[in-house]
This record gives sequence, structure tokens and C-alpha cells, in this order.
Amino acid sequence: MKGLVLSLVLLLPLALAQNAGAVEKLVDEGKFQEAYEAGLRLGSAEGLVLAAKAASYYAGYQAKDSEKADWFGRAEAAARRAIQADSNNAEAYFELARAQGRLSQYRGILESLGLASSIKDNLDRTLRLNPRHAGAKVALALWHHSLISKNVGWLYGANGNVIVPLFNEAIQLEPQTIIHKVELAGVLAAQGKKEDARKQYEAALSIAPKTAADRFDQERARREMAALR
Repeated sequence: MKGLVLSLVLLLPLALAQNAGAVEKLVDEGKFQEAYEAGLRLGSAEGLVLAAKAASYYAGYQAKDSEKADWFGRAEAAARRAIQADSNNAEAYFELARAQGRLSQYRGILESLGLASSIKDNLDRTLRLNPRHAGAKVALALWHHSLISKNVGWLYGANGNVIVPLFNEAIQLEPQTIIHKVELAGVLAAQGKKEDARKQYEAALSIAPKTAADRFDQERARREMAALR
């Protein structure tokens, strides 16, 4: 009997990993709603992080406009639960920052500006826990860019000089990640650097997509590059 109990204890982490792997596979396949529900059922910090990621992806890539705020809210809630389950999980803070960043687009100006400090805090926490988190570096670059674009950067200490260096660090860490190049291209286009933006869009389109998110990001790259004038 003791041997059986020991075997079950040893197999438990493997079973959890396999379940989390199955949820991640659903995310990669673009089955975002299914992945969200599966991540919630898993209930671990890892599962809840994947649920938050899936909810954000569904909101950003597939949801109707009338559904987006609700799904970003679900992502925020799942990320908070992940932090409660594991306060040292870098991905949980990143997913919380991602959800808050998108939710700020659907809330009033005062509430949106109120989220700015929280987003920065969560990205800083992500990078303290994982200094090589490329996604957090991109999100932080976008944080600086967004506040400066709104002419409120001075209120929060946003710095335009760190935007491109943060993107470069992220791309150096993950050179085959399509979204990093698409986001950089968008910022360069907004700064009027259209040829530089075009090069980044072309670089993003030259990478073979591996996931549904990659394919959605390349569709965005094509749209935005076509809109460059």
C-alpha cells in the first residue's frame, strides 16, 4: 500500500504537467475558449495563467467587439487567481498586466489612467522574477509609448528613449517571435518611421507561423503594412 501511495505522489506532478501541456496545446491551436475553461478546471497557478492567456487571446483575436471587455475581464480575474496560487509566478503578473492594458481601452479615462501604475508595477514584478521575459519587455515598451502618445507620460515617468531599446532586447531574446516585430512596426509607424516599420512587418511575415496566434499576428502585419502611406 505504501508503495502505491508513493507511486501516486510521484506521478501527480507528471499528470499536472500533462494537463497543463494539453491546455497549452489548445491555446496554440486557437481553441481559446476551450483552453480558458480547461485552465480554470486545472486550478493550479500554471493552469490559471493559461486560462488568462487564452481569455486575452480570445478577446484580442476572435471575440466580437461587444464581448471583448468581458473576456479581458475574465483574463484579469484568472491572472489574479494565479497570483494568489503562486505569488512568485512571473507569467501570472505578465498576464495580469496584459489584461489590464487591454481593459484600459474599454474604461473611462480616469480609470484607464489609474490602471497605468498597476500595469507598470506588474510588468516590473514580471521582470524582477524573470529578467529575460521578452513579452514583458515589449509590453513595457508599449506602456511608455502609449502614455507618451497620450501626452501624460510625464505623470508616470514614461521615457521615450527606452522604447526601441526594450524592443531590441526582446527581439534579441526571441528573434522568431512574430508579435514582437509587429508591435515594434506599429510603434515605428506611429512615430512616422514608415520604412523602418515596413522592414519590421516584412520580417514578421518572413517567419513561419507555429501557432494560431502567430497566424493572427501575421494577418495584422499584412493589414497594417498595406495601410502604410
